Amino acid sequence: MRTLLTDAPIGFALLGPDDAFGSINPRMAAVFGSTPERCLGRTPGQVLEEAGDTAGASAQVACLTGAREGGRAVRGRHRTPDGRVWDLTWFPVEDPTDGGEHIALIAARDVDDDGARRGEQRLRALLQAGNQIVWSAGPAGEIREDCPQWRTLTGQDLDSYLGHGWLDALHPEDRPRVERAWEDAVLDVTPFDALFRVRTRVGGHHHYRARAHPIMDGTETVEWVGTLIDVTTEREADELRQRLNQQLSEAAMRTARLQKATSDLAEALTADEVVQAMAEIGRSGVGADHTSLVLFDRDRLRLRMLSADGRQGPPERGFDLDYPDIAAKAVADRTPCLVSGPAELRALFDGAPEVEALIERTRERAWVALPMMTAGRPIGALRFSFDAQREVADEERVFLEALAGQCALAIGRAIVYEREHGTAEELQRSLLPEALPEVRGVRLAAYYRSGSQHVQVGGDWYDAFPLPDGRVAGVLGDVMGKGIPAAAGMSRIRNALRALAFSMPEPADVLTGLDRMFTATEGMDQVTTLVYFVLDPVTGQLDLSNAGHLPPLVVAGNAGPSLLDTEPDTPLGVSSDRGHHKFFVQPGNTVALYSDGLVENRKRSVDAGLDELVRKAAEARPDVVGDPQQMLEYLVESMLKGYEQDDDVTLLAVQLPVIDSVSER
Repeated sequence: MRTLLTDAPIGFALLGPDDAFGSINPRMAAVFGSTPERCLGRTPGQVLEEAGDTAGASAQVACLTGAREGGRAVRGRHRTPDGRVWDLTWFPVEDPTDGGEHIALIAARDVDDDGARRGEQRLRALLQAGNQIVWSAGPAGEIREDCPQWRTLTGQDLDSYLGHGWLDALHPEDRPRVERAWEDAVLDVTPFDALFRVRTRVGGHHHYRARAHPIMDGTETVEWVGTLIDVTTEREADELRQRLNQQLSEAAMRTARLQKATSDLAEALTADEVVQAMAEIGRSGVGADHTSLVLFDRDRLRLRMLSADGRQGPPERGFDLDYPDIAAKAVADRTPCLVSGPAELRALFDGAPEVEALIERTRERAWVALPMMTAGRPIGALRFSFDAQREVADEERVFLEALAGQCALAIGRAIVYEREHGTAEELQRSLLPEALPEVRGVRLAAYYRSGSQHVQVGGDWYDAFPLPDGRVAGVLGDVMGKGIPAAAGMSRIRNALRALAFSMPEPADVLTGLDRMFTATEGMDQVTTLVYFVLDPVTGQLDLSNAGHLPPLVVAGNAGPSLLDTEPDTPLGVSSDRGHHKFFVQPGNTVALYSDGLVENRKRSVDAGLDELVRKAAEARPDVVGDPQQMLEYLVESMLKGYEQDDDVTLLAVQLPVIDSVSER
């Protein structure tokens, strides 16, 4: 294109929105009696006036104004001092990058030279349509000239391509639409712009965008010139973005529903309240027509069904694990049971009469049962039923399993509350994990000692759980206060954190989500701090965010202990950008999280306690340092010795052990 504009026998210039020359070739500069360097940045009127051609300046300014205001091409003539007459064509063009309105100017000698005139016309069309695969058609829209690039792409021979044969290479679903658009453009003499799929010579289809503009001689169409651009990559990227956006939207909706469920379940302290909360969640979040909880009796011998609408599972006095119902099967197999219709239910239980009775007397036509597990053993099942047959997608199944996990936490908490609601320490421990998970390549340990001298529940808590990507997450937090409000707040935050980590496990993202939940559900006077981390057992990379909590302690096997040098962010609910800290845990090192009850009391400030914590950790024996559980017990006994414990003490430790079989990972 540069060579064309420089050496062409026609003049070309492009004027910016301010009517000044932005680019101009030597031929056009000579028409105006100047050089390209002197023309740049000046308007045509200014250049002609400087050359002494006042009349020519007025005439060309009028043409320029007409083209810009009318939005159409304007033709004019200009006579140079040597007597040569030039045809000038002014027409508007749009900058594809910023949408700016420019004016293109083309000058051709006023001679009977069809080749020069055709060169002007095609250059103008190329400027408007772009320059990719260039094709041309007659005034009636028929292909008259060969386009080797098109035939190479489609495998058509010349006879098949000419006329309207090029349409045969389009995808059958696209051809009628494109053919109508092309006919309308030719009939109305308007620009043609269409997206369609083209069958390639190897049999596949690529996405292309075709554009064409008419070449006019007065009011007559001389021909059409257009371009063809391969947009397959862009279309595939757009489709991928749309799919990802849809998946993200659905994931966000499931996360929001899960957060709502955890918030509602956190308020339920009895089994009946859990059933009521789950019934609402089943209706709004799952679309279930009936929701029930199937729980073991006190002796763990039989199952009983609880439902918000009073429905009792057959038989009324309970049933065994071998009873033909999906809830009993989910508990027995410890795996979800999903049945999309009556025929599948009959096949699952070999046509048992109890199944026929269920189908005859109820409107249930699809079923989902998910085992509820605590401490590695089932306590019952979450049962949904639907009045119409339906399938459960993989993404929905993951959501339902997470919901069953939250329900298990809630029902487990309710059982403990109903049995031991007068014993603060038992309720406190029920809100904490009954057991830490076993994760390959990681040793986890926790320690809790109640500081309550009254029948109240504290706000200290911790949790640890494996993530789907193989990493392990851990958190330790402190909800200010005592009693049921502190316990409820602790439970809401813990459950919400699990729900957030399920969909977006990175620490800063989880704390940002907790901030939003905290603002919506917790009181203005509620103060909550926590430290949350994610550890990769393979690489040792530990990602951490701190919401106003005390700094973690790092105990190294071959170096002195230290506190992580990370500035804590604000407590939950206080708006701030959440920090994200990354470092690597070496084999043999232990990272310990702790509550303020370990370092602070009536006789010792926080700063003094932190200094003493580092000193006590440095005095630990090697065998204690090598065992995270012993290390926590040692720290508690050493730090509390000589002080009266007036607050709960909670610790969580994670260690990458030194093992000989590292290569087996």
